[in-house]
Amino acid sequence: MKYIIALDQGTTSSRAVLFSENGEVVDIAQKEFSQIFPRPGWVEHDPEEIWNTQHGVLTEVMNRNHISPRDIVSIGITNQRETTVIWDRYTGQPVMNAIVWQDKRTVPICEEMKEEGLEKYVRENTGLVIDSYFSATKVAWILRNVAGAREKAEKGDLVMGTIDTWLIWKMTGGKVHATDYSNASRTMLYNIRTMEWDHHLLCRLDIPENMLPSVYPSSWHFGEFNMDGTSVPIGGVLGDQQAALFGQACFNPGDVKNTYGTGCFMLMNTGEELRESSSGLLTTIAWGIGRKVYYAFEGSVFIAGAAIQWLRDGLRILDATEDSEYFAGKVANNDVYVVPAFSGLGAPYWDMYARGAIFGLTRDTGKAHLIKATLQSMAYQSKDLLETMQKDSGLEIHTLKVDGGAAMNNYLMQFQADILGTLVERPAVTESTALGAAYMAGIQSGLWKQDDIPGKRKIDRIFKPVISSEERSRLYNGWKKAVSRTQGWLNEE
Repeated sequence: MKYIIALDQGTTSSRAVLFSENGEVVDIAQKEFSQIFPRPGWVEHDPEEIWNTQHGVLTEVMNRNHISPRDIVSIGITNQRETTVIWDRYTGQPVMNAIVWQDKRTVPICEEMKEEGLEKYVRENTGLVIDSYFSATKVAWILRNVAGAREKAEKGDLVMGTIDTWLIWKMTGGKVHATDYSNASRTMLYNIRTMEWDHHLLCRLDIPENMLPSVYPSSWHFGEFNMDGTSVPIGGVLGDQQAALFGQACFNPGDVKNTYGTGCFMLMNTGEELRESSSGLLTTIAWGIGRKVYYAFEGSVFIAGAAIQWLRDGLRILDATEDSEYFAGKVANNDVYVVPAFSGLGAPYWDMYARGAIFGLTRDTGKAHLIKATLQSMAYQSKDLLETMQKDSGLEIHTLKVDGGAAMNNYLMQFQADILGTLVERPAVTESTALGAAYMAGIQSGLWKQDDIPGKRKIDRIFKPVISSEERSRLYNGWKKAVSRTQGWLNEE
């Protein structure tokens, strides 16, 4: 038996998923790592802790299944995107913690760029909007604020990367400094029209180009990881949301998937055509295979599963996140709305100044109401995205493919179908993110062909809408009213 291992480096944990040559999950190892909050709105990770946990779960899953490195055909990497690390080219030491995609410290740099009229240029050439979410302003902030970083960068001593690049560097012993198209397209520094780093934006942000990694297709030989004397190829790299799109076999224009994780991310395959959104969606590179590049529309919900974690760890009204389904079922009707804008609002609002709020509280509101409303907020935000995608693409979506941890919550999936008025399709293997990275690595090694993948996909359950269109409209209008009250919270007089 031969195997593919996917390294799934997420926002709160590092995982290693072992796949058989038939594309089936054999085993999973997972370890959480520290979330660092130096100031309100700042979020950091320790890059060395990320590497240690990722290497640790890889070793764990191999040892537990008595697998030799010689049994591993290839390794695929998928990662939290936009999170940014800068490290010394020669010592490999990070100059500071990684700045996480959720971090808001670079809002002033974003405002500088907007004041200079760069929004149109950024939109047309990177497919993105100017927002602290992306990597570009994180790099600029580090070079401005870490003592000695600017001088070292100008001498060529520093390199940068998203988490995939950091892992590749560590796995290859510093021999390979690379990323793939999908991750590069999330930096706000990569021109998705010319398929190269954007010199105008690099110049504006004063970022030396020699800091940046080489960019390759998603299915590519990214170097080799020496495991006990055996060289195991790294054959696939994809940002986590693009990996989930690929893992769900969304290969045709109009195919849509939604991943319910720390955040909530909806992507629509738009094929080999680069489309622009008029409603705040991002245009992103889905993946590259061979000489072909595929694009996608993307909408991002910054806080999804993280809101359930907040109920558990912040408010302590849940012992375990899985209990949320039970409590949601204890409340028949719910006119409470939770808007979890802890890190601002993503598409289609793109409001960095929004903050979280709860509306509709009455004397009889209890914890079950708050839990149910928090679950519902994921579905409402996803409806915001799907309606926008249908409008901008001109395509009507009849089925939403779902994955991620919260996709196992039957209440949430049923409410998602109800509020959308469409079918919600949950696959038997919800590890779509890891599966996408594994497929890319398997294609590069010759183990699989892309045409084989749809036949491997099995459905666990299809959720059908059961509420009336009148009730759907009433609930959704309440949501939109609640969102409007949170917008611009931080910059209001």
